[in-house]
Amino acid sequence: MLLLKLIYYPNKLLRKKSTQINKINFKIKNIIYNMFKIMYKKNGIGLAANQIGINKRIFIIDISKKKNKKLIFINPKILNKEGEIFIKEGCLSIPGIFKILKRYSHIKISALNTNGNYFVFKTRNIKSVCIQHEIDHLNGKLFID
Repeated sequence: MLLLKLIYYPNKLLRKKSTQINKINFKIKNIIYNMFKIMYKKNGIGLAANQIGINKRIFIIDISKKKNKKLIFINPKILNKEGEIFIKEGCLSIPGIFKILKRYSHIKISALNTNGNYFVFKTRNIKSVCIQHEIDHLNGKLFID
């Protein structure tokens, strides 16, 4: 079992671009399991792997109140983006700081699931913002930039 923990700004790992995952194995699935545990414990709605010191292109989200709508994205790519939304954002790795940012209101992304299957996901509003925030993390960009 991995013992992972959240890392905080200004840790340099948060600025590093994450690498593609070539094989989805037990180790990757265990990282994802631990990511959900950490995210729920910290009352977050999204978490990128580099926020726990893992330099891989994985992020998870769950914006549901009951914390029962887990979404997992491996090697995500934004395919389309449109519209705009202004929303107050925060980050588990930068506690206590919030900024109103302009994001795309509608996005379409592709990714792999934990079975290695490719899928396309379209969403809007808060889920769209959350996904963009996490993809920024994977690219070494923070919402305070």
